Amino acid sequence: MEFKPPRRYDGETAVSAFSGGLDSTFVIVALKDIYGFKEVIPVLVDVGQGEEEIQTAYERAEKLGLEPIFIDAKKEFVENYVFKCIKANGSYEGYPIGTSMTRVLIASKCVEIANKRGIKYFAHGCTGKGNDQFRMEITAKYLNPEITVVAPIRELNLVRAVEEKYLREKYGIVPKPKRGELGGDINLWSHSIGSGQVEDLESQYPRDYIWVVPPEKAPDKPREVVIEYKQGVPVRVDDVEDPVEMILYLNRVGGENAVGRIDILEDGMIGLKSRELYEAPAATILLKTHADLEHLTLTKEQLRLKREVDRLWADMVYHAMWYHPLRRDLDAFIDSTQKHVNGTLWVRLYKGNVDIVKRESPSSLFVPELRSLKRRGFDQRDASGAVRIASLVYQLYGKLGR
Repeated sequence: MEFKPPRRYDGETAVSAFSGGLDSTFVIVALKDIYGFKEVIPVLVDVGQGEEEIQTAYERAEKLGLEPIFIDAKKEFVENYVFKCIKANGSYEGYPIGTSMTRVLIASKCVEIANKRGIKYFAHGCTGKGNDQFRMEITAKYLNPEITVVAPIRELNLVRAVEEKYLREKYGIVPKPKRGELGGDINLWSHSIGSGQVEDLESQYPRDYIWVVPPEKAPDKPREVVIEYKQGVPVRVDDVEDPVEMILYLNRVGGENAVGRIDILEDGMIGLKSRELYEAPAATILLKTHADLEHLTLTKEQLRLKREVDRLWADMVYHAMWYHPLRRDLDAFIDSTQKHVNGTLWVRLYKGNVDIVKRESPSSLFVPELRSLKRRGFDQRDASGAVRIASLVYQLYGKLGR
């Protein structure tokens, strides 16, 4: 096969994001074979993709005679990214922006290593059609404005069949068996199923879901889960208190009860619509319960503004703006609102449904003795003047025919 890279980097060293998947594996060999790099340092970042994925990465690296730098970033991902997402009720058109955040984290780890070692080149396996190229490269340029980014899949205009053929013929690396028809990208906050591969609006891919069973296979008995929040962040789920284990636990329990399947139309960064499939049990449960607890503990005015801020926050994260100054400004506002978002919720999971059956909060603004129609609360006659004043301007509108 003949490939013509935009330029060669003979004798240079590159740091490359490496997952063990087809694209990142091809990039590792392409950097040497096609681009002329003398040394390539693969960086394998654990964001909760699971032992099987990590083992595959190690096996492929060994076959290529490489030793990846392994970074367990699960705790950092939860505490510095997922928790921010929960506080911001982070959802972009129904997608809990899991991959959007991991690409920032992975790129940041790669650039950190490059900076420490004085390496001037960072490579990734993103295509030119998706969103991840923006997230990876913007992160890299923010953390090291002088670094050079190399993107072989995009620069060589490749399709996966070509990558597979090259790896098979030259290195004996064959595609790993897929769990289903599409494959996907896994992190502990979401599983993106075959992103960009779903080409119609009706096909179903039941074998591609690895966490969430279909409702008809879920237990006939509901499962109750108790979630405690402090300052907008989950601190306990049933008896689990470790940040990472809480997410993994909810993925398992939620998935067993058919919670967390997402099938949406999504507007990508380059403006084209795609049908995207995800599964995100923990995200589905935590985003719903957090938003509910906010409604119990924040004022009407706080909620109105925060819903707009939340929407903007998710939109910015999706659109590769994690390091934008405004995103940090939004975080400051969001963190301020979370001081009183404390409490415990009892949640019933049943065949895909998440029902909140009980709430307790020391910061609750729910005061039934004032609002209830069954009790006196306050003297209703006190409202008469307020209603008359509110009506005045509408009297004026009526007279003017507006």
